[in-house]
Amino acid sequence: MKKTVLLLLLLSFFSISSWAQTYQVGHKQQTFIDASRSNRSITAEIYYPAATAGDNVAIAAGQFPILIFGHGFVMTWSAYAPEWNALVPNGYIMVFPTTETSFLPSHTNFGKDIAYLVSAMKIEGLNPSSTFFGAVGTTSAVLGHSMGAGSAFLAVQYDPSITALATLAAANTNPSSIAAAAGITIPSIVIAAANDCVAPPLDHQLPMYIALSSACKTYVSITGGSHCQFAGSNTNCSLGEITCSPQPTINRNTQQALTFSALLPWLNYYLKNDAASGTQFQNLIAASSGITSQQNCSLLAILEATQGTLSISPNPFSAWTTMQTNQALTNATLTLYNIYGQIVMERKNINGNTITLSRDNISSGIYYLRITEGIKIKAVNKVVITN
Repeated sequence: MKKTVLLLLLLSFFSISSWAQTYQVGHKQQTFIDASRSNRSITAEIYYPAATAGDNVAIAAGQFPILIFGHGFVMTWSAYAPEWNALVPNGYIMVFPTTETSFLPSHTNFGKDIAYLVSAMKIEGLNPSSTFFGAVGTTSAVLGHSMGAGSAFLAVQYDPSITALATLAAANTNPSSIAAAAGITIPSIVIAAANDCVAPPLDHQLPMYIALSSACKTYVSITGGSHCQFAGSNTNCSLGEITCSPQPTINRNTQQALTFSALLPWLNYYLKNDAASGTQFQNLIAASSGITSQQNCSLLAILEATQGTLSISPNPFSAWTTMQTNQALTNATLTLYNIYGQIVMERKNINGNTITLSRDNISSGIYYLRITEGIKIKAVNKVVITN
């Protein structure tokens, strides 16, 4: 009885219509060109925080993490209105590649498209003529549903600057998402539906979760949920469930409310360094109302990662800069990435409160640094190197 009451409270609190929505939802379509793949054209639908809802409106003031979301097999981005209406108003830029929608998709190309859009959006944030100039944050996550979730597993290998991985009903791909999982070390959450007969958890999501090398990973199963109910109503997905057994025992709204009650605080913790969201997420996992879960860590054990501050001076810098933390580091690692997600510098075994970073032979430009201490993310910042 207590769990039933708690579940009803959670669904009431986390229902999409009742969430406090800080931002309206702006939308635009944009085509990107990946020169490294014979000028491959990648059209994307982009939803972003705005003061006024609509197409091609101005983005809201601030900097927002990037979410790249891969669609399911023969599904379109428009099926994922529940996702962008849940996440974008809470301060995220959400990008949906519209490639690989045929009956013979290339999972490799889709994974590369997802990864490419991470760096492409960072470049948009530096482009004075872009809608997103100055608004793209330093953190990012790759997400997806079904085939798109499996392709998100593939995407991680192509951009090591990606902060986190989050998937819904991930389907194993060709090449194998399960095999790719073994090379993934970033924070990951794998969300499954217990009554999924399209990509059954025992054959798809659980093997992916087990194979992940992430120091902090979580598996969440929505009790009574189905494969297609993660998305909005979609004919192509529904056709795949006609002969399904077992059928879902919860409705679409309930499944989505449970999903976002876990996904949103998890993203807030890792992409926004929000310690309260970490507590909220762990409390949800502990309550086990409407879900079952597995973890190899607890976000509560790494909350101090979000409580520190990092000052960088000078920034921009031409020869060297000094970073000062308000919490001493122990055996920390500093990784510096360029805007394409390539590692240009890595320093390990850092101790104390002060780090001096020399330019060495690094070219002028915008870079992103991440400081980690074991499984703790101590800082994610942008630095500028000048001539």
